[in-house]
Parts: sequence; structure tokens; C-alpha cells
Amino acid sequence: MTIGFYCNREVVIASQNTSILEAAQLMREHHVGTLVVAEKENGDAYPKGIITDRDLVIEVMALGVDPDKILVSDVMDESLVTVQESASIRDAMGLMRGRGVRRVPVVDGRGVLQGIVSVDDMVLRIAEEMQEVSKLVVHEQARERVLRK
Repeated sequence: MTIGFYCNREVVIASQNTSILEAAQLMREHHVGTLVVAEKENGDAYPKGIITDRDLVIEVMALGVDPDKILVSDVMDESLVTVQESASIRDAMGLMRGRGVRRVPVVDGRGVLQGIVSVDDMVLRIAEEMQEVSKLVVHEQARERVLRK
């Protein structure tokens, strides 16, 4: 399976001109801890950065900055890492580990945002797959007991 199969296709997007206060409100409204900062062009969203709830705490709240007077572009991580939706889970995990990030926007071949994947998403998916494998092992053992009486 590709990362495109596993990614979350419901991505909350902010523009670079969104205030930090608005960004926090978006996170609260949509129950997310990450916004993908993107430019929209002809209905497509092209990721330019990412901002997390941790960024809001460390870069704004902890420094006493007025969140209504600072923009997402002032805080977002511009060294954006993206992954192609055709990439394998292993490749996506390697990319995330190598760059030290927990969330990565998923893009198509043209760089258009298709989703987002997090370490948590991958852990859940891998756990589901392992559960299926364990069922196979139990079934195989039961089958062998019946066949080898």
C-alpha cells in the first residue's frame, strides 16, 4: 500500500496571511494540532509550510507575542517536507525519521496537496495490520491441529 492510501484526506489549510489567533481558532474548530499553510491556485492547494499547536505555544505564547498581530508566515516552518502519495509507508517513515518531523503533507506528482500523514496515523495502521497477521497465525495453528490429529 502507498502512503496515499493511509493518509488523512481531510486537511485543514491556512494561508500565510492568516493571523496566529485565527490559526489557533481553526485548530480548535477542526480538532487538529496542525495546519498546512498553502497557496491556492485554480482550486488546487500547494503546500508552502506547516504550523503546529506546539509552534503556537513555543513561538507565540511563551514569548508573550500578541497572537492577533502576528501572521502564520512569521511562525510557520518553511523547510517543508512533503511526500508523494505514491511513496511506500517505509519510504514515508524514513523521510520523517530523517528530517525529524511527525507530520508530512502528502502531494501528487504536480505538488498539489492530497492529504497529510502523521506518525500516529502510521502507528495505528501498522497496529491494525499486525492484528490481522496475528489472526492468521492463530487460524493457521488451529487448522494444523485439525489436520494433524
